[in-house]
Amino acid sequence: METRGAYSAVNGVSTGTTILAATFDGGVVIGSDSRASIGGEYVSSKTINKVVQVHDRIFCCMSGSLADAQAVTKAAKFQLSFHSIQMESPPLVVSAASVLKDLCFKNREELQAGFITAGWDCKKGPQVYVVALGGMLLRQPISIGGSGSTYIYGYVDAKYRANMSREECLQFATNALALAMGRDNVSGGVAHLVVITKTGVEHVVVPGDKLPKFDDA
Repeated sequence: METRGAYSAVNGVSTGTTILAATFDGGVVIGSDSRASIGGEYVSSKTINKVVQVHDRIFCCMSGSLADAQAVTKAAKFQLSFHSIQMESPPLVVSAASVLKDLCFKNREELQAGFITAGWDCKKGPQVYVVALGGMLLRQPISIGGSGSTYIYGYVDAKYRANMSREECLQFATNALALAMGRDNVSGGVAHLVVITKTGVEHVVVPGDKLPKFDDA
């Protein structure tokens, strides 16, 4: 999925970003940078957390119009909370992705927002789903999105492999974000990462000055 420079037809605001999620042996890592931009060039904020918790072990990353994405995730949280009460059990990851898909599809003429949804459930374990602009839903072992993703397709293709360890996957995600943030002028700030497994959720924040360096420029 690519949601590069997605513009809202209503307010003309876009968010440059880099988002990703990858499964490993027993869990999933989801993460993003922390910049938001206006018009694809002016950085309006350096401290946006685009990794949003929609249920206990389910998170999503936002791209496209930030206002649209925030409205969708707020509605999704409410629906999933109500769903878990009705079912008397936590929602499945695919259920969360489907809620986001339905919201995006039903409002596809007004919204410009894309999502990567990742999490763990007792039925299918770690999972990653893409909800593209317009509402397409697709399951993948790894997904990247946003303007910064165009710079790291080669790295992701070469370095990602199934059944990595937690440490390997976390380092892979950190490297991918660092590479994208180093090339994309509207991706940057800190790297927000969340590790989701059967045992729980771990939040990891890597400051900009602690990100891996790959050249001397």
